[in-house]
Amino acid sequence: MQKNVLITGCSSGLGLALTNYYLEKGFNVYAISRTKPNITNSNFYHKSFDLSQTSKIKDELSSFIKDISQIYTTFLNAGMLGKIKILEDLSIKEMQEVYQLNVYANKELIDILKTIEVKNILAISSGASLTGYKGWGSYSLSKAGVNMLINLYSNEMLNTKLLSVAPGVIKTPMTDYIRFEIDENVFTSAKKLSEGIVQTAEETAVKMDNLLDRIDEFESGSYIDVRKI
Repeated sequence: MQKNVLITGCSSGLGLALTNYYLEKGFNVYAISRTKPNITNSNFYHKSFDLSQTSKIKDELSSFIKDISQIYTTFLNAGMLGKIKILEDLSIKEMQEVYQLNVYANKELIDILKTIEVKNILAISSGASLTGYKGWGSYSLSKAGVNMLINLYSNEMLNTKLLSVAPGVIKTPMTDYIRFEIDENVFTSAKKLSEGIVQTAEETAVKMDNLLDRIDEFESGSYIDVRKI
């Protein structure tokens, strides 16, 4: 298998850390994000695209992905938090926006990936997919959807290992918003996050690679929390 990885949401956070990590390891990194990160490595191949435009994914990205031919691991990392609100104040439109990117974009991407040789697909999930914290309606529902999406595809892609992976709390603008801008007296999960362990994106990238070293231990379609293995 060629040393090729595909990463979505590569311009910041975990996606950028994974991109730099695998470039340093000598992999070819194929990456998709709205904006191109400032990377000049000759093994870096970037496609600018807004994955929230799900109806255009197959038309715009099929050639880019199929040209890779063989992929060691795909990291379906792109996603969004949405607004922290109680369900009563959360509109269907707001929820659909989050679900569109976090779930349906991945569905369209996996449909393309089914047509080529892919050893592993890791979709970024969250502990919020299992625990319904107050205010996290859009995010929790979408990440629960990611878990089931991966489980369903594992029954169709028998030659690919698919896992839904919760990486833990990472220091990003998204988690800073939760920890520092949300009223923790109303949304107690904000206090829990600020008091818990917050890791850097670079530390998390190493943990994700360590998971790949042990990937044969896990059943395809499973949900994995890297903090518990």
